Amino acid sequence: MREYNFKEVEKKWQEKWNSNALFKTNDKVENKENYYVLEMLPYPSGNLHVGHARNYTIGDVIARYKKMKGYNVLHPMGWDSFGLPAENAAIQHGAHPAKWTKSNIENMRRQLKLIGLSYDWDREIATYTPEYYRWNQWIFKRMYDKGLVYKKKSTVNWCPDCQTVLANEQVEDGYCWRHSKTKVIQKDLEQWFFRITNYADELLTGHEELKEGWPEKVLAMQKNWIGKSFGTEIVFTVAETGEKLPMFTTRIDTIHGVTYCVVAPEHPIIEKIIEVNPSIKEAIYNMRNMDMIERTAEGKEKNGVFTGWHVINPITGDKVQLWAADYVLMNYGTGAVMAVPAHDERDFAFAKKYNLPRKVVINGYNKETKEEIIINAEEMTSAMVDEGVMTASGEFNGMNSKEALGKIADYVQSKGVGEKTVKYRLKDWGISRQRYWGTPIPVLYCEKCGMVMEKDENLPVMLPEDVEFTGNGNPIETSEKYKHAVCPVCGGPARRETDTMDTFVDSSWYFLRYCDSKNTDLPFGREAVDSWTPVNQYIGGVEHAVMHLLYARFFTKVLRDIGLLKANEPFKRLLTQGMVLGPSYYSEKENRFLFAHEVRTAGDKAYSLETGEELVIKIEKMSKSKNNGVDPEVMIQKYGADTTRLFIMFTAPPEKELEWNENGLAGASRFLNRVWRVVLENIELIKDEKIDYSKVSKEDKALIRKLHQTIKRVTEAIEDNYHFNTSIAGNMELINDVYDFRANVLGTEKESSESQKVFGEVLRNIVIMLSPFVPHFCDELWEAMGEEGFLFNANWPEYDEKMTIADEVTIAIQVNGKVRGSISVDRTASKEDIEKLALAVENVQKHTEGKTVAKVIVVPGKIVNIVVK
Repeated sequence: MREYNFKEVEKKWQEKWNSNALFKTNDKVENKENYYVLEMLPYPSGNLHVGHARNYTIGDVIARYKKMKGYNVLHPMGWDSFGLPAENAAIQHGAHPAKWTKSNIENMRRQLKLIGLSYDWDREIATYTPEYYRWNQWIFKRMYDKGLVYKKKSTVNWCPDCQTVLANEQVEDGYCWRHSKTKVIQKDLEQWFFRITNYADELLTGHEELKEGWPEKVLAMQKNWIGKSFGTEIVFTVAETGEKLPMFTTRIDTIHGVTYCVVAPEHPIIEKIIEVNPSIKEAIYNMRNMDMIERTAEGKEKNGVFTGWHVINPITGDKVQLWAADYVLMNYGTGAVMAVPAHDERDFAFAKKYNLPRKVVINGYNKETKEEIIINAEEMTSAMVDEGVMTASGEFNGMNSKEALGKIADYVQSKGVGEKTVKYRLKDWGISRQRYWGTPIPVLYCEKCGMVMEKDENLPVMLPEDVEFTGNGNPIETSEKYKHAVCPVCGGPARRETDTMDTFVDSSWYFLRYCDSKNTDLPFGREAVDSWTPVNQYIGGVEHAVMHLLYARFFTKVLRDIGLLKANEPFKRLLTQGMVLGPSYYSEKENRFLFAHEVRTAGDKAYSLETGEELVIKIEKMSKSKNNGVDPEVMIQKYGADTTRLFIMFTAPPEKELEWNENGLAGASRFLNRVWRVVLENIELIKDEKIDYSKVSKEDKALIRKLHQTIKRVTEAIEDNYHFNTSIAGNMELINDVYDFRANVLGTEKESSESQKVFGEVLRNIVIMLSPFVPHFCDELWEAMGEEGFLFNANWPEYDEKMTIADEVTIAIQVNGKVRGSISVDRTASKEDIEKLALAVENVQKHTEGKTVAKVIVVPGKIVNIVVK
């Protein structure tokens, strides 16, 4: 018997799959339902990491399984290839971003093919190509025509290191999401925006369509990010100037408890105040330069400054101080809030810090007796935010605060000092980036015609080649040829827009382009895209919840409204795979993380090979910064793609964290070798012959039953949220039974005329069921069995429910409640027969001898209880 040589096997089958165009997908196949499975497309950084390998193997197993279940499967791949790393590489190495990107794509495509992934490479896209970004520009123009694009001066998140604007979603803990090196600051710039807020309500109500297929966590993250609030906009008056100052509140029931008011440091009124009170200028600018998300983080100490001005409460007439504070944002509500420290946690903490007054306007109450519990403002240790009884609130005193909320809102509206309204935390998406490596915005500025869009026939507006990558500012600004253009309306001189689009634009609709990737007339044809979307199964990280996933939903709805597609949502089901974890080794002496090859491990301890220092070990997310990543290509060279795939799928369910352990790869390799040996050593028995079930023995029946139980278990585990680890475990158990059957039945007196057929049938089905996980390995065995074609095109095995149930059952026998024996009986045995057999058991007779049997209770298939006196 030949040995399993994974290098030969994998190379052979990858070549065969390629030469037969095995994974090429047609938009329609007679009598087959379309099924679209997709993993989030990668950024071509140069090399795959284990996280990629896990993500793409999950998708591949699903694609192969669905194909075997009779679906017409679309499983494409492409490259999210615009972005800052390519530009940085150009600055550092003097290579054009396109050259760097193309080289990385070629390497990563080669690596993906090594894993044996079933991609239809004919549909491949790369977002950096003019053939793709032309359609970004085309969609931009259509969105502009619909009033969904505008330009305005805005305070933006600015990364001094990247010298570009960041969306709120791209700021993490105050730092740029790309590198976490430099604190993000706030800057005023002219920016292009998409009106995502026009779809805020539909982005929320659309969750109803997704709740069966998307993780609850992702929907909750989006809901919180969109942040719909029902409240009242009430107008205070500035005491010093008479100026009106609208404030938004969701707690108008506390209007009588306002003891000060707060504006965001960016509020327009602040500049007026600074003119008369310049002493606050430094404090204001410090607050403005803080990251927006950091400013409002829970538990973060709030900072502020008294402006010197006051405002008048329109309901009570009270004159209170006006403060500026970092916990109020200009992009939520009106940028001004009424502060009620007795009934709001943030206001309470702020008032305590700055010794500001608090006033109780809602008392507690006993839920059982409904009696009012008086709260003393001076004795409060935290804000009273629960439902209670109104107090110190005029005509609303004694009313339940929930009821008062609506009544006071109506009262404020009737007095003409405010109105009920809805606000969103979500703000319009700023897409301007002051970088080279992105989609040029197709806009020109003409002295005669003003701002104009480039004509469709002139698209794509190509990125200029004559640019300088200095590391400072926008490289496009260095191209005079690009900047000086011709107005498409009047033919006169015009200046071209030099900002490029946020790279999240590229990934907001790429899944639609796969459906019709060669179309030169439109981004995609309606018929093709409607036949495939929404994507049946999408796979990617939870970290994209409020960026990519929200933007893709927005784009889908916009493109639907433009008339390009039918779907309301981009992805029917979403699987967010868990992170891959590995050990990191930190040297306190060297103040750095060591690579695994620099470390010696002994038990649960690790030491530096060079210095002998004992290192700090942590199991944490694999990352370049921790030097704890694993290159999947190294694992493929050492163990093979199939072994690597099997380990990744077996070690943890897809949604859970996977702890990398090379010992697990060795275990996966041993299992495949067991399958290899038992199949090839018994190849002559695998003949796909009909089994005569009237002639099978008890042992044959047991193995047949185990086969059908396994098919059922494997299938249900895949269908039930892709618990591949359970599916693989089922096959492992069945292989154990196969080895037992070969040792104890074949070639013994227990072998029946059907035993070899049963044995061959089981082996054949194991190979089929393992094929989505280890496709090269299984195609090799399939060929060795004399089968034609590829397992990719084979049918998934069906189980017979009746065959999963044993003919005999074991029943426990109790005498006066204590188990005294058991019997095996035919499942259809009568109560009388079961009773006779039970009473005949030797140990039962021993415990009933000389006693009177008062009662025999028979529960068929479960238990016999004999009561004696």
